[in-house]
Amino acid sequence: MTTEPHDWIKSSYSGNGGSCVEWAPAHAATNSTVPVRDSKSPGGPVLNVRIDAFTSFVTGVKDGTLDTR
Repeated sequence: MTTEPHDWIKSSYSGNGGSCVEWAPAHAATNSTVPVRDSKSPGGPVLNVRIDAFTSFVTGVKDGTLDTR
């Protein structure tokens, strides 16, 4: 977890439903981890994910290999 301030962004696909994950790409570029948090709880915990794991996750979502429907 981290307590550093970050510039958080959400996916443009998130809409206004409130169930979003936010990430801090500027931190990722300088620290080799991607901070991720629940947008519904901005003061809650932050998970730091290794860049390679985050990249694999995003790739899997985009190509459908993580689609469980």
